[in-house]
Parts: sequence; structure tokens; C-alpha cells
Amino acid sequence: MSMRWTPNKVTLLRVVVGFAAVCLFGRGAWANLTAVGLTVAAIVLDALDGYLARKKKMASPVGAQLDILGDRMIENVYFTYFAVVGMVSLWLPVLFFARGAATDFFRGLAMKAGHSGWGANAMLQTWWGQALVASRWSRGLYAAMKCLCFCYLGLELALTRGPVALVGELAADVHAMIRVGAHVLTWMTAAFCLLRGLPVLVEGWKYIAGNVGPARGAKSAAQEAM
Repeated sequence: MSMRWTPNKVTLLRVVVGFAAVCLFGRGAWANLTAVGLTVAAIVLDALDGYLARKKKMASPVGAQLDILGDRMIENVYFTYFAVVGMVSLWLPVLFFARGAATDFFRGLAMKAGHSGWGANAMLQTWWGQALVASRWSRGLYAAMKCLCFCYLGLELALTRGPVALVGELAADVHAMIRVGAHVLTWMTAAFCLLRGLPVLVEGWKYIAGNVGPARGAKSAAQEAM
């Protein structure tokens, strides 16, 4: 009996592939190259689960939250690893974790209020918010930037770093140029990550501001009645 693939199963597979890739990093040049290949596979699976959800009409609020959880796990485990080995700033995974925690908090409030991630009842009502967060071009560009970032760092690890590097010793200016490229890619990815989170933070703050005032008024009225 063949297994029926669903978007949620593809998401879980993506997380497993991503963790397997990170486990291979640092275990030798060829293991690093294998990890880069698995990284590309994880990004492809990220696109595949969304395609299956649309094609088979299997999109659901739970599936959307599972997809976001998968994104968070992949981002945090990759950037944490590269920060631990000294290839990126420690503030980078901290930034991704803080941004993810804040946006997920506001999304959770919106879901409790009956909002969804898409459609007429979506949390994001502005055109620019929907374009930055929910549009295919934004999601595709963000996935491509993360893939390029992770693969660049993985190739740098395999080719130029450590005693088993495939390329070996490089001139100081070449090594510095490679490092500059890594910093540019990682911080560009971080900047776009923050930009995509901005609409969720703005809409979330509006939601809190619109509900805290009435709640305080009702509480004051109840105390006066007593």
C-alpha cells in the first residue's frame, strides 16, 4: 500500500532533512557538500508542500501553522550552528528567534479572534502587508535568499575552512572577500526577514490597541458598579 503524501508530511520531511544537513556540517569536506545538497532539498520541499496544499486543495489553518513552525526550526538551527562555529554573528540567530516569537505571538492572537492566514478574513488587511508576507513572490524570494545564504556558508565551510578544506590555504584578501560576501548575504536575508515581519507586528499592535482600551473600560465600569 503506497503512502499518501500530504503537505503536512512534506513539511515534517523538510524539517528532518534540514536537521540531517546541519548534523553533517563540520564532519569533513564531503559531508559538508552533502549537507549543502540536503539544504537545497529542504528548500525545494518547502516549495513542494505549498504546491501540494494549493493543487490538492488541502490548505488548512493547522497546515499553515505547521509550515511556519517548520520555517522557524530550519532558520534557527542553521543560523545557530553557523553562529556557534563563528561564521556569522551570534546576534543573527537571536534576531531571527525574536522576530519569529513576536510575529507568532500576534498570529496566535489573531487566530483566537477568528482571523485566518489568507482570504477575506485574513489578519493582514493592507495591500502592502499581504504583498510582503503572503504573496508568492515574497515567499519565493525569501526562500531563495535563505537557500543561497545557507549554501554559501556551507560551501565556504567545505572549501576553505578547517584542516580538511578542499581548496586549502587561500590568500588573505581572497579569504576576506569570501567573508564579506557571507556577511552581505546573511544580513540582507535578516533585513528581508524583518521587513516581512513588519506588517504582522503593525497589524498585531493595532489589534492589541483596539482591544486593550475596551477591556479596561469594561473593567472600570464593573468596579464602579460594585
